[in-house]
Amino acid sequence: MGYPAVSNKLLKKTGTRPEQIAGLGISNQRETTVAWEKSTGHPVCNAIVWQDRRTSGFCDELIGRGLEYLIRDKTGLVIDAYFSASKIRWILDNIVGAAEMAQRGELLFGTIDTWLVWKLTGGRKHLTDVTNASRTMLFNIHTLEWDMELLEIFGIPEIMLPEVLSSSEVYGNTEPDVMGAEIPISGMAGDQQAALFGQMCVENGMVKNTYGTGCFVVMNTGTRAIRSEQKLLTTIAWKIGSEVNYALEGGIFIAGAVVQWLRDKLKIIETSGEIEELARKVEDNGGVYFVPAFVGLGAPYWDPYATGTIIGINRDTSDAHLARAALESIALQSVDVIRTMEKDSGLKTIELRVDGGAAVNDLLLQIQADILNAIVVRPAITETTALGAAYLAGLGCGFWKGIEEIRQQWIEGKSFLPDARKDDIQHLLGDWKRAIQRSRNWNNSGNTEL
Repeated sequence: MGYPAVSNKLLKKTGTRPEQIAGLGISNQRETTVAWEKSTGHPVCNAIVWQDRRTSGFCDELIGRGLEYLIRDKTGLVIDAYFSASKIRWILDNIVGAAEMAQRGELLFGTIDTWLVWKLTGGRKHLTDVTNASRTMLFNIHTLEWDMELLEIFGIPEIMLPEVLSSSEVYGNTEPDVMGAEIPISGMAGDQQAALFGQMCVENGMVKNTYGTGCFVVMNTGTRAIRSEQKLLTTIAWKIGSEVNYALEGGIFIAGAVVQWLRDKLKIIETSGEIEELARKVEDNGGVYFVPAFVGLGAPYWDPYATGTIIGINRDTSDAHLARAALESIALQSVDVIRTMEKDSGLKTIELRVDGGAAVNDLLLQIQADILNAIVVRPAITETTALGAAYLAGLGCGFWKGIEEIRQQWIEGKSFLPDARKDDIQHLLGDWKRAIQRSRNWNNSGNTEL
């Protein structure tokens, strides 16, 4: 895997010596699935990423069997190919010998955090934390255990699953040759939970949005696991000591990736950073709406058969209108999720903290503030996923005494205040809903029912 070379390069870049590192924190894409041989550490197939839809049909079968509410009650999740359980089942069904290896305890499963810990510790530790476990569709978020009924439904042996620990404690030490010394691994969280913690959204009702390839909105709901009536996910935010914090989350599959599509496929920009300048050439979208459902729609629609749609084009439509519509699609999808969160929680969003690659785009954040009618705040440090993992690691190894000590370090970078006419926003939202409806269920074998 090249860990020593990568680690040494990072140490040189930062001027850090191994003995100066108090603890390592790990954050990762929670729904990426890896299965490997216990004896050799070799994966039995390529990792299956969260955007992979190969198990959509299997998930439809589970819904047809009436398992939707049982799974949601136990896991807080909707049945979807997004999560790991159906992907593990696919591996066991399709990789020669995998099912037999799993039954014998010779095949291990993990999301990327588990895989990294396994490699960093030389195969001595097979573990995960509650946040990553909560996204497999196999973990009971109320009992904090792998659920035997769910394992039976998916036909997955418990023996291949990692041990589940808290989000902030010493899990073990790295091999000495990885970073030049044994370093404690003391923080672990899924990427969005780490970002929530990195944004210091530690109070009930605080919301953050990460603008990455996808868009991920998370609301801290404190010690309450709120069952969503609006198709959002109920998930574990973190476990520190004995206390568990929960969250509502809405995942948007395509956000920054729509900018990449304009760059790589339509080639109307050469770099992603150019989209802001291009979009500023027009005052509005010119009636153009872009629903970037390239891999279906995530929350709150959960429609794997939706398809990408651009509607409202006329002879006056320009590349600038497409650019503007693309940025608006990111903000509009986010508002769909946030308004849904407000219905579930009964809390009004006053401030939205943002991070991720696209958060550097001032126009996007102003559009977001206008449509949401709330303050949008970009922190001084936008790499909040890594920051949150570092915070959890520091707590886990005793570098910081508590959350309040960390909270004093969070610094606001720039705020965006809503500045748009209410009538204009209502018109925008109305037409967006119409565009969404036209994109839905398109790829469902000619079935036109929503």
